[in-house]
Amino acid sequence: MSVRVSVLGSGSRGNSTLVETEKTRLLVDAGFSRRETTARLAAIGRRADGFQALIISHEHQDHVNGLRALAAGWKVPVFISAATREALRWGAKAPAWELFTPGKKFTIGDIEITPFSIPHDAADPVAFTLETQGFKIGLVTDLGCIPEVVKQHVRGCHLLVFESNHDLDMLKVGPYPWQLKQRLMSRHGHLSNRATAEFLADGQPP
Repeated sequence: MSVRVSVLGSGSRGNSTLVETEKTRLLVDAGFSRRETTARLAAIGRRADGFQALIISHEHQDHVNGLRALAAGWKVPVFISAATREALRWGAKAPAWELFTPGKKFTIGDIEITPFSIPHDAADPVAFTLETQGFKIGLVTDLGCIPEVVKQHVRGCHLLVFESNHDLDMLKVGPYPWQLKQRLMSRHGHLSNRATAEFLADGQPP
């Protein structure tokens, strides 16, 4: 058995996570250019080829900045929800789309993927659980609160990648414009460190 998860980057400058087994290689989100993605893969000793698919959580630029170049260069399909695809508005030069529906499982190689809806200010934002070889992995980023549906989906994960975005007190007195602060603190913005800590302290995922 062999399952590897490598976070290539997380934050406003770019988001991307490599998930691979002996049979399947996936990139979840494509927030970095093709050159930067290749460099980050090389830095952890992983090659930049042999991918079966790119999977996109939502349309914000820090999750799709390198999508067009990576999909074209690797000649792989992009798995995406219909609403997120429409929000990109790429027209005729778009890559090969494979549409998924939040809440419905799909399989790529030997990995079963479940996308599920999360609260965030995007067209149709999702997080994912991935199951393979008896392991369950959760990839949950860019959400403003933790509703029961998120708790249910990540229950039983052997590995959970879960975003914690800011210290609430530091954000309030920091240099960001008030409008941005309000967005970050909203129920469709980003989780604070405190909210994430409380979630984990409650024993999630059991």
